Amino acid sequence: MSSIIEGYNYDIFISYRQNDNKYDGWVTEFVDNLNKELEANIKDKISVYFDINPIDGLLETHSVDRSLEEKLKCLIFVPIISRTYCDPKSFAWQHEFCAFNKLAKEDRFGRDIRLASGNVASRILPIKIHDLDPEDKALLENELGGVMRCIEFIYKSAGVNRPLRANEDHPQDNLNKTYYRDQINKVANAVKEIIYRLKNFGKSISLIPTIESNIIETTSNRSFNSIAVLPFQDMSPQRDQEYFCDGITEEIINTLTHVGNLKVIARTSCFVFKGKYEDIREIGRKLDVETLLEGSVRKAGNKLRITAQLIQVADGSHLWSERYDRDLEDIFAVQDEISLAIVDNLKIKLLGDEKTAIMKHHTDNLEAYNLYLKGRYYWNKRTKDDLRKSINYFEESINIDIAFALAYAGLADSYIVLGEWWYYPPNEVFPKAKKAAMKAVELDYELAEAHNAMGAIKRDYEWDWFAAEKEYLKAIELNPNYPTAYQWYSEYLSIMGRHDEAIENIIHAQELNPLSPILYTLGGYLIYHNAKQYDQAISQCQKALEIDSNYIFAYNALARNYIAKKMYEEAITAVKKTAFLSDGGSLSNTLLAQAYALSGKRNEAEVVLNMLVENSNKIYTSETMIAIIYIALNMKDKALEWLEKAYLNRNFGLIYLNESPTFDNLRTEPKFQTLIKKMGLSEYQNC
Repeated sequence: MSSIIEGYNYDIFISYRQNDNKYDGWVTEFVDNLNKELEANIKDKISVYFDINPIDGLLETHSVDRSLEEKLKCLIFVPIISRTYCDPKSFAWQHEFCAFNKLAKEDRFGRDIRLASGNVASRILPIKIHDLDPEDKALLENELGGVMRCIEFIYKSAGVNRPLRANEDHPQDNLNKTYYRDQINKVANAVKEIIYRLKNFGKSISLIPTIESNIIETTSNRSFNSIAVLPFQDMSPQRDQEYFCDGITEEIINTLTHVGNLKVIARTSCFVFKGKYEDIREIGRKLDVETLLEGSVRKAGNKLRITAQLIQVADGSHLWSERYDRDLEDIFAVQDEISLAIVDNLKIKLLGDEKTAIMKHHTDNLEAYNLYLKGRYYWNKRTKDDLRKSINYFEESINIDIAFALAYAGLADSYIVLGEWWYYPPNEVFPKAKKAAMKAVELDYELAEAHNAMGAIKRDYEWDWFAAEKEYLKAIELNPNYPTAYQWYSEYLSIMGRHDEAIENIIHAQELNPLSPILYTLGGYLIYHNAKQYDQAISQCQKALEIDSNYIFAYNALARNYIAKKMYEEAITAVKKTAFLSDGGSLSNTLLAQAYALSGKRNEAEVVLNMLVENSNKIYTSETMIAIIYIALNMKDKALEWLEKAYLNRNFGLIYLNESPTFDNLRTEPKFQTLIKKMGLSEYQNC
């Protein structure tokens, strides 16, 4: 039987281990039901390769690769992921999974494709029938080169971990809250989306709503409708208009983020190339975009000359260029014209709301906007002194334009990070953050940054978990290109124990801001760490250090994962690196004491602990951090005592109690469980 696309022999190849079909014929039943669902959902006749004997009758004397080559030439590969599937020595793994992964990467479609929805999907569509051991999951993700997302057919109840059956006796007892028919339908819908895109490969497909499906989403090597706006060069006589040029660049970036079918790289990553003259194709590769906008500004008195060029990364050709000679007061109109010209030349059809968003200005005062940019510049650094500077710039911006909602949102973000990074007591900074965020929402309800800040306040300080998620989702809805919204939402998801979703969101944030060390540091310190994927977490930290070799917090995140892997000497070395760069603060000292204690160097740990406790009377020290050291010293009563203090002071670190491996040794303690309940986390508990 042939495929619906010429040159392929099957549409779907089902890969499985024979043992998974012996007990009750689960795989055979799955294939039968899938075929029925495909017939009900797809007009074309879909061909499925499924052999009742997965070894296919091949002997050691036969050529396995040549025998399977024609059968593996299919559009979609469906592995049945079980407890035994992920075995490097098995036939299915070596000659089917790995073989197809290699073939798909090299064929004309590639393994990863962009769907009509704009999401990127893999032609490997895993069906998971058991929870996997960490090493098996790591094996899969290492082969795939990204996060594995599966459609799950797992029935869970106390002490049970088996495949979900078509006719369950007690479906209401499934802790996953999934039903077999629904999951079969998800598989069929995923197949339909992938095949639709393959049949229309090479054609431009506008963004359309699609049924959500749990397919593998990875960073593709190709990006469609994607752009990075490089910093505009200052060509003024005195070369003294740097922030004016930065303001124009930032405003164009911010405007373009509101175009739904356009991936826009964030300012942080674009500005890495400021003052550098790298090859256009190399910049495009690093930022994973198809097009670049570059330009220059010449300002003399009240006169402006702005040039802009839209460049195709693949060959360096100009898609569009223009020169604007205007008066200074026309600057915002020029920015609108440039943004609309980009959209027009990329052949993107704007919806009504998108055009309104493009034409919207957060302030008409360029000085206020430049001060806002300076505030964001220092906010991104995350040090205590830099955050203080960011607050000053945001306040100056507000003094110039009292109705500048974006500056209020920036002010809220600065106070939030001062609380999150344990620089100030929560009671001191979070009320100020809330006041600023509420003002931003009042001035502009459609501002994504304002809702994102409110989400952080609800999560970090008020512990209103439902309201926090609502605010994050609102921020993402308002600006689907805002990486900080995906970043903070990924933290929320990690806290809730929704690790696959957390990883998906941090990856998306990194795609939008691929050269931001803070995003990779967060991935290592929290997202992958809480999911207990420590090797992936370490890899994230190393990526952050590749971007900025002196990034203190990446060394702290690295140490945290070394501690989890019981690599204590490596952790101590990583923490001590921060002392050479600058004061790593109480976080570095906490990690150092933790590593000392767990490695048996109790005296050294107690020296650091005593120093932190003594200094806590003079300099704010997180009670949660003190508790972490006591946990490492196996002094549970003292740890619980400090956690109770943290609760009374609404310490930010408590939000990680449910999911952080650091607190695993306390989980059976009644006082710990009481604390979880008081925080409203008990219903989300995933012990």
